[in-house]
Amino acid sequence: MSTRPIYKVVFLNHGKVYEIFARKVSSSDLWGFTCVSDLELAPREGVLVDPTEERLRDEFQRTRALHLPMHSIVRIEEVAERGTAAIRDGASGEKVIPLPLPPQRQG
Repeated sequence: MSTRPIYKVVFLNHGKVYEIFARKVSSSDLWGFTCVSDLELAPREGVLVDPTEERLRDEFQRTRALHLPMHSIVRIEEVAERGTAAIRDGASGEKVIPLPLPPQRQG
């Protein structure tokens, strides 16, 4: 029985390096972009909350697909299982503990 592949996508965004997981990676219909969809976001379980995972979930919870410019992609790996998503500083590579996103206005 074959399982759907999972991909670790590492890309640059505003001076930070994002590491996310997705089920689909393909060429985008937009020239020069790569489409990343079916994002694998960590479930909200348990008492302990990873602020990075929480930030990524808040940022991408309504995203159906990311169309990333090819030059911003650092690496795409097919992995055996989902790991921990991260946001790292672009210069030092250290994991960034993000501040919460401001509430979005409805309307």
